[in-house]
Amino acid sequence: MIVKVCGLKFENQIEELDQSKHIDWLGFIFYKASKRYIESSSFNLKSSKKVGVFVNEELESILKIAEENKLDILQLHGDETVEFCRAFKSKYVLIKAFGIDEEFDFKRLAVYEGEVDYFLFDTKTKDYGGSGNLFNWSVLEKYNLSTPFLLSGGISMESLNAIKKFQHKSFMGIDLNSKFENNPGDKNIELVKTFLKQLNDE
Repeated sequence: MIVKVCGLKFENQIEELDQSKHIDWLGFIFYKASKRYIESSSFNLKSSKKVGVFVNEELESILKIAEENKLDILQLHGDETVEFCRAFKSKYVLIKAFGIDEEFDFKRLAVYEGEVDYFLFDTKTKDYGGSGNLFNWSVLEKYNLSTPFLLSGGISMESLNAIKKFQHKSFMGIDLNSKFENNPGDKNIELVKTFLKQLNDE
């Protein structure tokens, strides 16, 4: 299972999380309206992949930021079209995020098949995520495409059993953020470690 910790801002926390054998991706939010916005992430990660999160950003701006910050993975969290996503193909691993609610039409994702590497399913909000709320994972029974996905949105210590029980052929990982913070961007490292130990039954 891929584990992504997102919304990082502080170098000491980044370094500590990068040392975890259970964390695969660390996420940095380059969206100025976010409380977890980071202008630059020049930290050199040793074991984790570096993910840059963007919301309706200009193509050239994303490419510039990605190069300057040595990003491995791009997460497009806005209203980006499949044509826009196609511009990054073969250059970066690409995640396309979608806000999910009970009425979400998963058929609309078919055009992204083969154009993105992962979907990220977040709780639908008017502000492109960051709600800290879970959506009803049972709606994912309607998702039958082959693109693997990560679960996001309000995952917390209380989600452990649900994650362990959750089964879907395309389920690939989880995204941790607001429920593991003291304040926006300030992660509770011990809580993250406790969660990961219990997730891996250590």
